[in-house]
Amino acid sequence: MGDLLMTVVDWSRAQFALTACYHWLFVPLTLGLGVIIGVMETIYYRTRDEKWLATTKFWMTIFGVNFAIGVATGIILEFEFGTNWSNYSWFVGDIFGAPLAIEGILAFFMESTFIAVMFFGWKKVSPKFHLASTWLTALGASISALWILVANSWMQYPAGCTFNPETMRNEMTNFWEVAFSPMAMAKVFHTVTSAWALGGAFVVGVCGWLLLKKRNRDHALRSLKVGGWVGLIGIVLTSISGDTSAVQVAKHQPMKLAAMEGLYKGEQGQPIVAFGILNPSKEIGDSIDPYLFDISIPHGLAFLATHDFNAFVPGIEDIIDGKSMDADGNAINTVSYADRIEQGKLAKDALAVYQEAHKIGDSITMQEQGKVIEDNFKYLGYAYLDKPEEAVPNVPLTFYTFHLMVTIGGYLVIFFIIVLLLLYKPKWIPWKEKLAKPAYWLAVLTIPLTYLCSMCGWIVAEVGRQPWTIQDLMPNKVAISDLSAGYVQTTFWIFAVVFTVLLIADVSIICKQITKKSKTDLNVVETK
Repeated sequence: MGDLLMTVVDWSRAQFALTACYHWLFVPLTLGLGVIIGVMETIYYRTRDEKWLATTKFWMTIFGVNFAIGVATGIILEFEFGTNWSNYSWFVGDIFGAPLAIEGILAFFMESTFIAVMFFGWKKVSPKFHLASTWLTALGASISALWILVANSWMQYPAGCTFNPETMRNEMTNFWEVAFSPMAMAKVFHTVTSAWALGGAFVVGVCGWLLLKKRNRDHALRSLKVGGWVGLIGIVLTSISGDTSAVQVAKHQPMKLAAMEGLYKGEQGQPIVAFGILNPSKEIGDSIDPYLFDISIPHGLAFLATHDFNAFVPGIEDIIDGKSMDADGNAINTVSYADRIEQGKLAKDALAVYQEAHKIGDSITMQEQGKVIEDNFKYLGYAYLDKPEEAVPNVPLTFYTFHLMVTIGGYLVIFFIIVLLLLYKPKWIPWKEKLAKPAYWLAVLTIPLTYLCSMCGWIVAEVGRQPWTIQDLMPNKVAISDLSAGYVQTTFWIFAVVFTVLLIADVSIICKQITKKSKTDLNVVETK
């Protein structure tokens, strides 16, 4: 029975991951291109230069194709909460549903309204109203991302709620704590600004291809300036917000931080691994070195986690044993995972007694058991773990994706700086003529690299908090629906085929549009 349950859990997780990964291929480009198109149309509005209008319409076509397919995958993603994770939806529907409802009512309708004006209103509304519609479409996409990320952040750090033992549900007590928790704000800024970087890299890469083909050079140079600046601003802000995110992870999800670094035993002034290869033989509790090879920066992780070079950062084994750090970065003893499991079982057993007492109206027993539940509820989720080690995420996957994300992010900072130097200060770059063709190819290859960086960020965020659907409160195996493994497997492969077809269609249409438009003169506006 246990093996069958884990099969259902694993396939449900795989299906949700599949949908989320495909969806995330479209979302950041929508967010990034929305801002870039807004900037381009603003330049056109201020200068009335028809060349900028042609350039704006070129990128607007790409935006439209990507937006449509992104919406299709996003709708399926939200439905999966009800089909595959119904226990989770029932347990926290009052909280989790609120930001998703706001996203649908406010952001989605805002996008749907103004995107129509953006595409079909060029000759039907004033230039000022059209410009406003373009920016409102971009803003609507960002607001949509905001509320979805608020919902996701609540799963990482459940705030602004209380558990009602009579209804057996978590209920919202403070909407503003849910919407503006430090975890939510850090995740929103980090994710949205990283999308600007991806949009910038996409525009620069397409322009690199145009320059390789020697097509529409003036259009490519115009686009490069906007894409380069948006990309640079985006990746710099992503780095800054990433620092804020790391502090929040260290505070609320220390196990995730330890997995990100492959850290088993922490120390004062903990170094950070700049490059490393994990030892696949490493097990929790043994004395084997966790790295086959590593290059570390002294005190780096201590500063990243706490902004204190001498702070203590706990490792995986420390956290399991109940060793953590206080607000000042000092090592302290907390509740071990073994004790959390026992306290979680106290809350679980008390909850069962409370429900029976509630049925017969035994208020005295309800009051007694309610106190036990209140004292131990924060560890309720641990009651469903078979052993403390079950609360450790996939360390190799979290470690390598985190370091790959950071490495590519560092590369993007240098990449965008060089792009802008070539545009504004070409004399500062020696041998630029000889380097032109390799540079154009590098720009093209940066597109998939940036997508990989973006995807790695989400893998770190989601895999790093496993096995929790809601951090410390609900593990995956409790959150799933009562489905057969065969049903989930069947729908997984159906979705895999459908999403792959959609992705191929998206890439094909975008490539055809870029090729078709590149063969026309993009210094003039089509009148048809």
